Amino acid sequence: MDKIKEKVLLFLKGMAMGGADIVPGVSGGSIALVTKIYEELLDSISSFDTEALRLLLSFKLGPFWRHVNGSFLLVLLTGILTSIFTLAKGITYLIDNHPIPLWSFFCGLILISAVIILRDIRKWNVMAFVAIPVGMILAYLITELPLLTLPENLWFTFISGAIAICAMILPGVSGSFLLLILGKYEFILNAVNQKDLLVIAVFAVGCIIGLLLFSRVISWLLKNFHAITLAFLSGFMLGSINKIWPWKKVLSYRISSSGAQKPLLTENIWPHHYLLETGQESQFLLAVFTFLAGVVMVVGIERLAYNFRSE
Repeated sequence: MDKIKEKVLLFLKGMAMGGADIVPGVSGGSIALVTKIYEELLDSISSFDTEALRLLLSFKLGPFWRHVNGSFLLVLLTGILTSIFTLAKGITYLIDNHPIPLWSFFCGLILISAVIILRDIRKWNVMAFVAIPVGMILAYLITELPLLTLPENLWFTFISGAIAICAMILPGVSGSFLLLILGKYEFILNAVNQKDLLVIAVFAVGCIIGLLLFSRVISWLLKNFHAITLAFLSGFMLGSINKIWPWKKVLSYRISSSGAQKPLLTENIWPHHYLLETGQESQFLLAVFTFLAGVVMVVGIERLAYNFRSE
């Protein structure tokens, strides 16, 4: 029964990660970090090494499965994919029609996640304190990057996959957001919709290579500089709030590949200026409610995970 409860909880964590990864600007890595599966996830990905290849080529499937922590990855990936396929349309609808309460929800989620992560640091030092503002500044600068127009050849599709997947496991900034900056978000979505298998395959290979390399870097940092790395990741998450701040004034637009008008450049503004600047209601009370809902959800997940580990 305990094994079943453990799998169900891991599946729900995967669903939370998948839901976060759908939204440009929110990272599933944030969910993994606050639900205490981040380091196990990195270690499991990093275990795809020469030893795993040797076991696989020798058809020693049982030892291979245990070596790569296959049960953990399978349940987590199932949760992520379930969330992506079931929640994608709903979240897309909320982004287009109710952006303020949605972004407020994710602001609450990220803010409380960063606080919980900082609370878990047991041994503080000067470098850990410095790492927080460094992470905040770096994330802020990334979220301020202009959208780029880059080539749509297969080589850059591979590079885009490697970059995007790195962001997906780095708490704070999502792979979807970096694809937007690189000008490849709609290109990849169109490839999926049109079943362009070549583009999808090249992008997937880029994701796999980037994931295997970057997971090793983060895993090594957590093992050797645990407090500093957690402090940096927490600061990175806080700095990324600049991207998902609910109240924005659109400065310019772009036309998407489907012909729809999308915001290109935006400026964050205070809620009490929103009506004057945009002519639309700020929905402040609703935003506060969804912000608190994000906080409660993360605290609930964290408590549930803690209670389960204590049993």
